[in-house]
This record gives sequence, C-alpha cells and structure tokens, in this order.
Amino acid sequence: MSTRWTIAILTVVAALLVALMVELRTTFVPSPTPTSQATANREHRGADTPAALAGPRQRANLPPCPTAADGSGPAALRGVVVECAADGSAVDVARALAGHRVVLNLWAYWCIPCSAELPAMAEYQRRAGSDVIVATVHQDENETAALLRLAQLGVRLPTLQDGRRRVAAALRVPNVMPATVVLRPDGSVAQVLPRPFASADAIQAAVGDQS
Repeated sequence: MSTRWTIAILTVVAALLVALMVELRTTFVPSPTPTSQATANREHRGADTPAALAGPRQRANLPPCPTAADGSGPAALRGVVVECAADGSAVDVARALAGHRVVLNLWAYWCIPCSAELPAMAEYQRRAGSDVIVATVHQDENETAALLRLAQLGVRLPTLQDGRRRVAAALRVPNVMPATVVLRPDGSVAQVLPRPFASADAIQAAVGDQS
C-alpha cells in the first residue's frame, strides 16, 4: 500500500514540476544582452536610421567630430572610417586625429564603469582645453542607446560610432571597457590604459604630458 502511495505522490510532483517549467518558459523574457563584439559586423543597428536617430541626436547635442587635418595621422588607424555620432557623417579616423594630442575613451552604453567614467572625461577635456582632443568611441551597434546615455549623463564630447570595434582592433586595445588610448601629435601611441578612472584628477595623473 505504501509503495502505491509513494508512486502516486511522485507522479503528482513530477506533473507539477513539468507544469511549472512550461509556465516559466512561456512567461520569462530574458533581459537584453549587449551586442557580441566578436560577431558585430555593423556600425549601428538597422533600426538606427537617420530619422530614428534625429531625436536622440538632438537630445545628446554632441559637438562635431574632428575633421581631417594636414598629415596622415596614426599609421595603425589609416583606412579606418567610422561614423560621427553627432550627425552620421563619415570620419577618416587617422586623418581626423592627425597633428593632435588625443585621448580616446572606448566605451559602450551598457558598461556601468563607462557611465561612471564619462563625466570625468568631460571634466578633463574642460580643464585641458585646446591642448588635447578627448573623443569617445562607442563600441556597440546600438547607437540610439549611446546617444541617450550621453544625454542622460550630460556628457558632450566628440563621439565616434564604432559598432565593429575597428578602432580598438587597429590600436590593439584589450577587449575590456572602459579603456583609454593616448595618442601623441605624431600619431604614435603613448599609452593604452585598460581601466576606469574615477575623476579628472586621476585621468590627468595617468595621462600626464605625452607631447
């Protein structure tokens, strides 16, 4: 008799477990995950059309990206062309950065340490003035999310939209974010700093004078 009851109870428990698994499968929706950098092959999503980006661009109110200057710029970046997040224009990265001392900050909208660091980058740019160009490089194809994040943070820095992570690959930056690359005016790489910074003072101390 006890064996029959045991089998009956186990049968009921098994049925309940199956029903619960079916219910979870039909109601649970996983949170969105960041675009895989290994498989991304677009600068931005197909949904990020000029019309769709108009509103986020207006909210972000980003300054123009650097324009081509005299000189060929960093050799490693020659041939790398990405989009300017401010207006969607094409940016020849090597030529745009030629002749300048540059601090490139590589980030993504979903990266929490990046969001904490970006205001410090903006403050560092304010202090440095025209002696240095601080530009951010957004490394995910969701350009809308990047613009809205910058608007939320109140960070207005020239921003390159690089969903394919071409800049990082060309400069051999480790696949971590945030990461900062310092370029000398002659185009050579002064430093690669794959770590977050908590303040403009910390950035200044790490970057120093790389002229």
